[in-house]
Amino acid sequence: MTWKSFSFPICILCVSVYLEGCFSDNIMMMKERVFLGIAVFIWLFWGLGILPAQEANRAFAGENAAVKADTADDEPLPRRFREYELGMSLDELKDALIMDDLFHFRGDRDVSFLPAREQSLVETTGSSFIRRAFFQLRDGRMFIMSFSMNPGQIDHYSVFTHFTAKYGQPEYLDPKEAVWETEDIRISIERPLTVKYIDKQVFNDIIDESTFIESRHVQMRQDFLNDF
Repeated sequence: MTWKSFSFPICILCVSVYLEGCFSDNIMMMKERVFLGIAVFIWLFWGLGILPAQEANRAFAGENAAVKADTADDEPLPRRFREYELGMSLDELKDALIMDDLFHFRGDRDVSFLPAREQSLVETTGSSFIRRAFFQLRDGRMFIMSFSMNPGQIDHYSVFTHFTAKYGQPEYLDPKEAVWETEDIRISIERPLTVKYIDKQVFNDIIDESTFIESRHVQMRQDFLNDF
């Protein structure tokens, strides 16, 4: 059996893989399938003698360079959305909300103080694209901002594809959320459609403190039981 006897079924396989990638709704799958389809085409034509080895190597190099260039062009993750920035003070946040027509901010009526250490929450309704927004502060500085979108005005696919085009592929992806993050920032798109910004340094400090308090409580409970 010769190489050419395999050519037709292999050709059918690579065409199906390529087309599946082109029409996939999953961006990561689309890139992977399209690249795989191109690679199989090159391998097939080189084996049949249609494409010289030098041209095949050049084609592979071009694909790899395109992928690297696409990654290199990704913008750094932002700490900011419109006039709202992680780390801003409560007064700065209230002033920004008052000036922004996108929100129906009612002043101090939308501000709550949480029982946790020096934490406060600003919750306000939005108009058009944003249905509701939450801003959480600790020690007077914002470390979480969350925007619940209006599905009648904007859809999950549009937001997700914009993020991937601007910031690259997410670090983590599952049916519930897509996550982009660095050492300092975490941005997630959560279903049905919420975009959340988190200052990881402040958030991790809170987690560490909670873990310490919990372990201390467990130890005190054990000490109490040992008294019997």
